[in-house]
Amino acid sequence: MPEVRIAAEPRTEFGKGAARRTRREGRVPAVLYGHGTETRHVVLPGHDLMLALKTPNVLIRLEGVPGVTGLALPKAIQRDPIRGFIKHADLILIRRGEKVTVDIAVRVSGDIAPDGLLDQQVVQLSVEAEATNIPDGIDVDVTGMEIGSSIHAGDLTLPRGTTLQVEPETLIVHVLPAPTAAQMEADLGGAEAAESQVPEPVGEAGAGSSGESDAS
Repeated sequence: MPEVRIAAEPRTEFGKGAARRTRREGRVPAVLYGHGTETRHVVLPGHDLMLALKTPNVLIRLEGVPGVTGLALPKAIQRDPIRGFIKHADLILIRRGEKVTVDIAVRVSGDIAPDGLLDQQVVQLSVEAEATNIPDGIDVDVTGMEIGSSIHAGDLTLPRGTTLQVEPETLIVHVLPAPTAAQMEADLGGAEAAESQVPEPVGEAGAGSSGESDAS
């Protein structure tokens, strides 16, 4: 796994007001914990952190915080639901050789048999791996899969040193019959019929309306 160096500062101000000021300055409040150490509150440069997080399960070496050495792994990232900027980050300290549980991407490739419809049930797979050797994902080849066939977690070939953290019977992908034109038309007709039966809102101006305002 690649390592990214990020300059950090101890966080000395707390509360919502201080957090908002930190974010306005382009920085991100964060906490650092792990290995039985005292939780550290730090501030990270927002742009650098955003770039680092483009790599899944990136390893971060924090610089500038007294007493903090080694690597950290992002465990929880809070983003603004509208604008998408990072509001807060939780980082956990790791050591080389230790095992961590992470989610890795499931990448599907290949073409299934004609007349089939591929249904991918899992896009992120929970695994345990060495902290400094986390795979960036796992590839699943569906070439030639027939209708009714499936791949479960236990069927996957995991990278060396990586173990599943889900049940082997967990369904990853399966192939369903593709809907026929007649089925698609029937589904569309049913949806249009249901939409036409939606009752009109009560309280609109007209019959049965008292004409009173909600402002009263």
